[in-house]
Amino acid sequence: MTETAPSWLDRFREESSRIPVPPMFRPAPGARAAAVLILFGEGPDGPDVLLTERAATLKKHAGQPAFPGGRIDPEDDGPVAAALREAWEEAGVEPAGVDVLCTLPELYLSHSEHRVTPVAGWWREPSDIAPGHPGEVATVARVPLDELVDPGNRVMVRHPSGIRMGPAFRVRDMLVWGFTAALLTQVLDAGGWNRPWDMSQIEDLPREVLDLAARG
Repeated sequence: MTETAPSWLDRFREESSRIPVPPMFRPAPGARAAAVLILFGEGPDGPDVLLTERAATLKKHAGQPAFPGGRIDPEDDGPVAAALREAWEEAGVEPAGVDVLCTLPELYLSHSEHRVTPVAGWWREPSDIAPGHPGEVATVARVPLDELVDPGNRVMVRHPSGIRMGPAFRVRDMLVWGFTAALLTQVLDAGGWNRPWDMSQIEDLPREVLDLAARG
């Protein structure tokens, strides 16, 4: 555990191993191993976290905001190495500038049959970021925690069929929903940053979002 991270990350580090895993996200046998990087930094607008937006042309998770990440390759030395490699490839994050804080409990993505290890890091020496693969990543953004916890940026989303799907965030011209929003909500809770918001505000997922999601 690094000692260089700021004190505002202390509670998150203490609580990270106790983040609950909902039944729908409990790992299943035979799922492929993957990792994502939850990268905390201090940007011009205060403490923030790095998010990407998948390219609309992808066959899987097209157009969806996400943490940098992907499948763990045979040459990777586990989830930490994979998460750092993916952040470099997708967003230009220099691995040498990241101090790993911890790994979170493994989560299962039934849609793509992956078991995902979230890796949390402190961006000790931020590097310039930009989409690394234009055909895979459309946008990279440092999203301030203050924007994420602003009640005005929170909403519950549902499928037009009426199925309630979960929390979402409207930040930096992105609608963050699904797995990423669920994990982000737990991260904000663990860090003690979350604020009360109106969970009765429910919106249908936009048709263009559903059309992109249906590709996978």
